[in-house]
Amino acid sequence: MNDKLTELIELLALERIEENLFRGPSQDLGWGTVFGGQVLGQALSAAAQTVPPDRVVHSLHAYFLRPGAVDRPVVYDVDRIRDGRSFTTRRVVAIQKGRPIFNLAASFQVEEPGLDHQAEMPDVPRPDALKSEQALARPFADRIPPRMRERLFGPRPIEARPVDPINPFAPAAHPPVRRTWYRANGELPDDPALHRYLLAYASDFGLLTTALRPHGISWVARDMQVASLDHAMWFHRPLRVDRWLLHVMESPSASGARGLVRGQWFDEEGRLVASTVQEGLIRRWSAQKPAGAPTGVAEA
Repeated sequence: MNDKLTELIELLALERIEENLFRGPSQDLGWGTVFGGQVLGQALSAAAQTVPPDRVVHSLHAYFLRPGAVDRPVVYDVDRIRDGRSFTTRRVVAIQKGRPIFNLAASFQVEEPGLDHQAEMPDVPRPDALKSEQALARPFADRIPPRMRERLFGPRPIEARPVDPINPFAPAAHPPVRRTWYRANGELPDDPALHRYLLAYASDFGLLTTALRPHGISWVARDMQVASLDHAMWFHRPLRVDRWLLHVMESPSASGARGLVRGQWFDEEGRLVASTVQEGLIRRWSAQKPAGAPTGVAEA
């Protein structure tokens, strides 16, 4: 396990400061605000730590309310809404400076047998036949902001290998589909909760930018404001984040300065292990952009 993966596990582990209160450090990935996957993974971790270990999360629904500050920790307040015979429900509010920045509702279930069917995994190249995100970005290294460059080309906790990459500095219109293989850079403990909140963390990578593809726009466009608004996730089958997982993302709609993206996570054996849905702000400023208007990932 590399140092960055160890740091990520520690980031998501959290410090318990009261019975239902947890605190986690913030991670600076070079965007100026906290990465959405961080609060998603930490909030799920906080909820899971109040649930019996024989119950694993099967769904979560979350809203991003305010951008998080990277220079201060986040406090997670867990509300133990319900403990039933089969299902357990938790609500989590993430707080900075006394204000909520994010909330999450998650449901956990004991393992049960049942009917079984799934969507088919698409036929795509295997990860060992693809270049990593780092290798694909090297020709554009001098055009990437220094803080982001350090994160992109340094050791990473989770490796990404895109199936259908684009040049972010010369984007052309493409179908609203993105497919990327992900895998943790090291062996992980056999803890189902850990693998699920690591997947929640990774599920925010590149999801919303799929909605930009048919418009020939990339995340580096300075006249775009892109920010996650909400995020939902369902866990269908056992999974391991230290084995390759394919995230198949597609955007069925964009309108009203918002884009919707759906995703399916498959393991190498073709099993559908999780599903994701996210809606986000994709606001394009006109040439008469108001003074002081934000760019990039920022508050809506």
